[in-house]
Amino acid sequence: MIIAIPSQDNKGLESFMEEHFGRAKYFTLIEVRGNNLLRVKVLEVPWERHRIGDLPRLLMREGVELVLTDKIGWRAKEIFSQMGIEVREGYSGKIRQVLDLYLKGSLSSGVMRREH
Repeated sequence: MIIAIPSQDNKGLESFMEEHFGRAKYFTLIEVRGNNLLRVKVLEVPWERHRIGDLPRLLMREGVELVLTDKIGWRAKEIFSQMGIEVREGYSGKIRQVLDLYLKGSLSSGVMRREH
């Protein structure tokens, strides 16, 4: 499975999540199988400004099946739903910590809060 997380910068697992999905300049893409981390890739958003649906289509082309985010607009959620991509909201913090909790099954929603 490939998980996409909107990121504040291009540091991969060491990045903090971007608060709002649509404002992300980067997405950390994490490929997992079961509880095993297979690959981490940082995807830079190729546009200064994007249109409705651009980000979901970009992530769909990357094979994303799950998006973990803090906040996301209803249109983006609807587009992801139509694409068969699951979206879970209410997460924030360092990407590595959120991923670890998700893989352990400990993360349901809104548990991690940004700690700078």
